[in-house]
Amino acid sequence: MGTVNTTNVNTLLRSIENTGRDRRRGGYSRPVYSAAERDLREWFTAEASRRGLPVETDRNGILWAWWDLSGGTAETSAEPERRGALVTGSHLDSVPGGGAFDGPLGVASALAAVDLLQAREAAGSLVRNRALAVAVFPEEEGSRFGVACLGSRLLSGAIEPAKALALRDADGNRFADVARANGLDPELMGRDDAVLARIGDFVELHVEQGRGLNTEEFTDAAGRGPAVAVAGSVLGHGRWCFSITGQGNHAGTTLMADRSDPMVAAGQLIVAVRQTAAAQADARATVGRLEPVPGGTNVIASRVDLWLDVRHPDDAVTAALVEKIHGRAQRIAAMEGCTVRLTEESYSGTVHFDAALQRSLEQSVARTVPGAPVLATGAGHDAGVLAARVPAGMLFVRNPSGISHSPEEYVEDADAELGVTALADALQDLL
Repeated sequence: MGTVNTTNVNTLLRSIENTGRDRRRGGYSRPVYSAAERDLREWFTAEASRRGLPVETDRNGILWAWWDLSGGTAETSAEPERRGALVTGSHLDSVPGGGAFDGPLGVASALAAVDLLQAREAAGSLVRNRALAVAVFPEEEGSRFGVACLGSRLLSGAIEPAKALALRDADGNRFADVARANGLDPELMGRDDAVLARIGDFVELHVEQGRGLNTEEFTDAAGRGPAVAVAGSVLGHGRWCFSITGQGNHAGTTLMADRSDPMVAAGQLIVAVRQTAAAQADARATVGRLEPVPGGTNVIASRVDLWLDVRHPDDAVTAALVEKIHGRAQRIAAMEGCTVRLTEESYSGTVHFDAALQRSLEQSVARTVPGAPVLATGAGHDAGVLAARVPAGMLFVRNPSGISHSPEEYVEDADAELGVTALADALQDLL
């Protein structure tokens, strides 16, 4: 194994703090298979190699860094030794203008946790019964091809390969072509039972993306919440695209009374989305992306595409909300002389994490963070997708502001270090 590393998680994060900075939006833009995301994949491979972990890329583009059982090598430790392994990790891609921690915190924490575990093994306080892997999943955010958790969806069979391969980015590039250009064979992509069999349990650490750890229920007299929580569930959520079609025309010569302007309908629909969600307890509905066609300043758009994100703990309520919004969209479009078409791009039902694994995580984390709560999350994660196929669980690290998918996303250094210790303790108990 050589010298045991003891790299601090915050040092790891600072080593990539200039990768993928977005000078226009602020924060980071690291879409899958961009130069920035490829640089991060190379960084991960180098860091894993420093720890003696051989790295492989599976047929869906997921990176796997393996800490095999004693005596194993990259040549000798194949399926029998790695089957039923303990897996941790997260993702390295980001939303446009995202924060520094969404994704990379989980990957860097996994590497730092391996450092702790390797030191414990060297000291004789850890005896492992199975291999450990650190995984990096591509296109978790769906910021380039529109489907969140695309890598884990392909691996688990949650999306048909033909649908995934036909996806296009904003520049019209097909996912199949981009995957091929990055060394993958599109014909081999899809559910991979051999890789799934290697995952005995999956534990993902992630920055908390809300204010759950800073609510009055959990804060102390100083108003500070615990550093770490255990995830209990993931809200059902999906993405839909509304295409509103009107009549493209000249902005200067077309009288206001003669217009069929889809942009006007889109604006009214955005307000309707907010109103509909606000009337339903625990609902979240968002329009965060809108694209007019052709998009000229002095042109009345011929079509406007806008993307809807809806989330709720009850899948039936989510479906009803989307249908209600669709109905309002049809009425609004008709009033403006337009038509509207709704397309579902992705949907994941509410996920409740494996009960036995959750109890194990609670017991382990309590040693480092007494009173660590169990939280539901409104954010989607690869762990939520994998939960349909393997026992999966999550840990959250406190975000003081509760702001995420923004440059203001933040984790304090001390909390990040506690997160690594909690993760290492949880992994040790499971090993």
